[in-house]
Amino acid sequence: MAAAAAAAARCPAGRWALCLCLCAALLPRPARGLTDRLYCGRRVCYEVLGVSRQASKAEIARAYRQLARQYHPDRNRGEPAGGEGSGAQAAHEKFLLIATAYETLKDEETRKDYDYMLDHPEEYYRHYYHYYSRRLAPKVDVTIVILVTVCAISVFQFFSWWSSYNEAINYLASVPKYRIQATEIARQQGLLNKTKEKGKNRRSKEEIREEEEEIIKDIIKNKIDIKGGYQKPKIYDILLFQILLAPFYWCKYIIWYCWWIYCFTIKGQEYGVEEKLYIIRRYMKMSQSQFDTLEDHQKETFLERQLWIRENYEVYKREQEEELKKKMAMDPRWKRYRRWMKNEGPGRLTFIDD
Repeated sequence: MAAAAAAAARCPAGRWALCLCLCAALLPRPARGLTDRLYCGRRVCYEVLGVSRQASKAEIARAYRQLARQYHPDRNRGEPAGGEGSGAQAAHEKFLLIATAYETLKDEETRKDYDYMLDHPEEYYRHYYHYYSRRLAPKVDVTIVILVTVCAISVFQFFSWWSSYNEAINYLASVPKYRIQATEIARQQGLLNKTKEKGKNRRSKEEIREEEEEIIKDIIKNKIDIKGGYQKPKIYDILLFQILLAPFYWCKYIIWYCWWIYCFTIKGQEYGVEEKLYIIRRYMKMSQSQFDTLEDHQKETFLERQLWIRENYEVYKREQEEELKKKMAMDPRWKRYRRWMKNEGPGRLTFIDD
């Protein structure tokens, strides 16, 4: 053997042949037949059921019912193990093998994979992948799971927003400023006079108070525009509709972006009020709902200072930062915090003597 290797080393062709032999020895050998961990193991599923590979679904089901009835554990309970393949334990194992064969052949896709394995037993890893991918695949369609999850989140969103909106209305109804205004409007419209009834239809003070409270809240809902996180919820804002309308919003944004480039970049038109506020909002890194919560006089100040120009916005930003520093320096709580950080900061260990 050593002499053959030495001769192969001297010959270039022999050297290549030796390398190929070593590589072939190191590579994993393909499967030459059936394996114990796939389908019916070393047995062929068609032979287990006693049918041919061309058998139809009805023939396979008929053979399975006959064999399952014959080898069912309830019919073979208590039989003595007289020889090989007899007894309750052997009947139970045979029944499991029959059930496995039927589960393999009753499904078209699984049967197709099994037939391919019988015809191409050398593709060992492919058979393992297909077998366990089908075996471990979820029984429920993933699309249904995602749809149900999105619907549940959307319902939770909607009711949560309604709860926040009702909290805002209840709070505004308790503020004297808004409550007095709503009461005056209700009196002008004659809504509170209807609650004062006499005779048989007279109600208790508690009922009248509850009705007046509802009237005041309805007026606040109609007259006050709540923005931000406590605004009135809309059905189109929930997650489900946002996903369904996402293609429409994308197309709308692309059209708007192309229009912006054409009008202000190519043609060089001047910005309008909406365009100026949009640029200012982008500089401030605020969402549309956050920007809508600002007062009108603040937006007018932004426009007066021409904050849509980058240089003007940088000057405004520095001014705001300096003003914030002055407020924090004058704030007693901030002074106490700095004093505490200087004397008893979080990185210091102290011991208290008893």
